[in-house]
Amino acid sequence: MFARLARFVVRHPVWTIVTWLVVAAVVIVFSPKLTTESDQGDFLPSKYESVQAIKIAEKAFPQQEDTSSLIVVKRSDGKPLTASDTAKVDQAAKSLNAKKPPTVQNFATGPEAVAPNKAVQVVMVPMKGTSQDDQEKQGDAVKQIRKDLPTLLNGSGLDYKVGGDVAGFVDNEDSFNKSFEIVGIATFVLIIGLILLIFRAPIAAILPIIVIMVTMQVSMGLIGLASHLFNFSGDQSLNTIILIVLFGIGADYYLFLMFRFRERLRAGDDKKTAMITAVERVGEVISSAAAAIAVTFLVLLLATFGVFSAWGPALAIAVVVMGITSLTLFPAIVSLLGTAVFWPSKAWKKEPKGTVSAAIGRGVGRRPAIAALLAGLVMAGLAAGALGFKADYDFAAGFPQDTESAQATKDMEKGFPPGLTTPVQVFLKADSGKVTKQQIASFSQTAKSAPGVGQVQQPVMGSDGSVARVDLVLKTNPVSNKSISLVKNDLAPAVHKAAPEGTRAYVGGQTAIFADINTVNNRDLSVILPVAAVLIALILALLLRSVVAPLYLVVSVLLGFAATLGSAVYVFQGVQGEAGVTFQLPIVLYLFVLAIGTDYNILMTARLREEAKEGHEPRQAAALAVQHGGPTVAAAGLILAGTFSVMMLAPVSMLKQMGFSVAIGIALSAFVMSTFLVPGITALLGHRAWWPGHGDEPKKGSQGPDPAQQYYAPSGYHQ
Repeated sequence: MFARLARFVVRHPVWTIVTWLVVAAVVIVFSPKLTTESDQGDFLPSKYESVQAIKIAEKAFPQQEDTSSLIVVKRSDGKPLTASDTAKVDQAAKSLNAKKPPTVQNFATGPEAVAPNKAVQVVMVPMKGTSQDDQEKQGDAVKQIRKDLPTLLNGSGLDYKVGGDVAGFVDNEDSFNKSFEIVGIATFVLIIGLILLIFRAPIAAILPIIVIMVTMQVSMGLIGLASHLFNFSGDQSLNTIILIVLFGIGADYYLFLMFRFRERLRAGDDKKTAMITAVERVGEVISSAAAAIAVTFLVLLLATFGVFSAWGPALAIAVVVMGITSLTLFPAIVSLLGTAVFWPSKAWKKEPKGTVSAAIGRGVGRRPAIAALLAGLVMAGLAAGALGFKADYDFAAGFPQDTESAQATKDMEKGFPPGLTTPVQVFLKADSGKVTKQQIASFSQTAKSAPGVGQVQQPVMGSDGSVARVDLVLKTNPVSNKSISLVKNDLAPAVHKAAPEGTRAYVGGQTAIFADINTVNNRDLSVILPVAAVLIALILALLLRSVVAPLYLVVSVLLGFAATLGSAVYVFQGVQGEAGVTFQLPIVLYLFVLAIGTDYNILMTARLREEAKEGHEPRQAAALAVQHGGPTVAAAGLILAGTFSVMMLAPVSMLKQMGFSVAIGIALSAFVMSTFLVPGITALLGHRAWWPGHGDEPKKGSQGPDPAQQYYAPSGYHQ
């Protein structure tokens, strides 16, 4: 199959390129765009209590804010606020209300907004709107408030800062933009620089960037079409994730092809024959790897968290398109260019002697048990750290702390509990009729002694009287792992129990949403990981015609996933002393380590089988597979790990954690698992690794090892 495809593409490169570009143009021009959602409530199933609370709030409190900011005022000299100070703040709030921006509901303050210790006074600024346009107007409102405050409070001896969710977004938008700008530029520089270093050829370095960017546009067109046909949507991060995935696997498949093409040129093939053989040999590897990754992504459809289930089909489409590109467009372009793709370097003509990969191969061939044992111990030791994983939901703590919004939060906590800006919202709903004042008063009084509650705010009655909202202010950071566990395990049960007879309490708010997300994430990973493992094993079984090899290959991939997560725990929770690791990390590692890291296992295992088919004994085959496949795996792993590592340059903690973790995971997959663990186990098992098939049987007419390869065989195995 791949031989026929290779012959057609290489013999008709112009037709292949023109056909590909015409199809790409049609898809890009006529396909609809993917729709995106940003509401957290849309991502959780309706059975969860925090989502039910949102629905109740939407009906009973149509005027309820969608988001908020706040103004924190204190004396410049640090002394307690006086009566004249609070009067000045009250007057400033009235002046702001007189010309409030359209998205601002009001500027609310009063005696209850003055801290008990008189350290600060707070002006709450609730806002309406959830669309992209509304969010921009809310940001503009914050900027206007900051512009107006000096006129209203200058000369009063008061210090003031605007904080809260919207202000935090305004302050950190530059950090995010700067982060993506740094990551984007560094990614292109790194990919071009490393490929240029490998091949010493500018054309070879720039070619994959251009092709992958075009493939990205085609993929987005097809994803948009599929989203309309099958009614799914993504979140705002999906475009970035697709870009990273395509550059990751695109660079991998390009290197798989180019290393084999160069190898055949060195063996004396002409450019057409070399490319046909290259596609024939790596076609099965690329198609199997793309299929394994696509299937792994499709398993996300089983996720109950909406954003992850939407990623599945979109990423699978992108991977399939990249696989097709790698077997058609790349070979067509390179077969036209021929050896000119390596210009001006002549290094492609020279067979390297005594390379590092040859030395590593000899070591694995001589001592496969030691190679596998040491690699396994390294992976297991790192994997043990995953047992200490704690999810961190505090996005604000990961941003620079010298911004006005961050300083406003610190000032506010001098006089109020940390949970003031993000209270736990309890909706007391009558079983029938209206909620009575006595029921509300009874519940509020009991809630004061509930676990973790620092303050109970004034209850608010719903529009029809059947629902009352009672906000509970937590003593601890409302988005910390401690608070989320508290709400999930202690506060929610206490609130349910405290609901007066004839009513039912629904626990909502951001902390409750994160508690439910935590539950959903744990459930999704417990389903997704084993299903993905089984499907990857089936694909490997079809590729290798074996039952034994897929078993230890899948175990090694899962071990790599755990080792990567454990590495992040050791570094961020251990060395840096952070409260936890971003809650999104396990699913990110699933996408980029478990899925993409499978590429290297497939490439190395296919090379092990190929060397066995050439008539080499198991240990010789392992040595030669590492020698010949090692440089490809190392180059691909270095580029992909390097691409993610540039995220550590970003001034945002979440991006740093993701960048470090994925880079470590890819490095472990390429340099430990695929280079030592898998070849070592395969050499130890010998012919049993391919049972019950005969995948390692020498080809008919094979006369054993090629004499030209005897130099590379480990000592003791020379013919």
